Amino acid sequence: MSETVVSLRNVNIYQGNSLILQDVNFTINKGEFVFLVGKTGTGKSSLLKTLYGELTLTEGTGSVVGFDLREMDWKKVPFLRRNLGVVFQDFQLLTDRTVHENLRFVLKATGWKDERLIEEKINDVLDKVGLRSKGFKMPFEMSGGEQQRVDIARALLNSPKLILADEPTGNLDPETSDEIMQLLFQIAKDYGTSVIMATHDFIMINRYPSRMLKTERSKVIDSAAVPAE
Repeated sequence: MSETVVSLRNVNIYQGNSLILQDVNFTINKGEFVFLVGKTGTGKSSLLKTLYGELTLTEGTGSVVGFDLREMDWKKVPFLRRNLGVVFQDFQLLTDRTVHENLRFVLKATGWKDERLIEEKINDVLDKVGLRSKGFKMPFEMSGGEQQRVDIARALLNSPKLILADEPTGNLDPETSDEIMQLLFQIAKDYGTSVIMATHDFIMINRYPSRMLKTERSKVIDSAAVPAE
């Protein structure tokens, strides 16, 4: 029996008083790679924000990595996010610190204390993204693809069960985008980490066929749709 990482049932998602997505039903299991597509303004971002606790779920039932989204409040959100990795289009690295210091900052901020374990973890995630020798570099000394790899390494620090990647190849050239896609698929396969990747890049989707969630007309259409129980 596969471990369920995300489950939404009969969910309505609001921004303020506006209903953005209605009757959302899907389940994502351990190690699944899922594309999230849809035109701008159709609710992709609202869906992601609901999954990482920025938007409160008020209608329907939802769980993400074992956390009940209906019970999220400002005290619980940090614990949810520690079990998630979030990868952004614009990297959001601290520009005044080396790669190593960027990663160390996140570990310290999430409660890691043992310096030896911190070093081991940083080396481990840099290994996973192929940057073991680049820890001493400043972000501005790196290519866009390398910076995105650092962002993915940062997302892996707390061994998340789920990575939410928001347009992670949006600012990258095709060859580098390919490398990042292969890396994300490899992480899903090798470590059983589920990945939800929001993207507009249909060339990439065609090259890496996978399950797809599409936001359209206030609905989420699941390419793997099975009738809700």
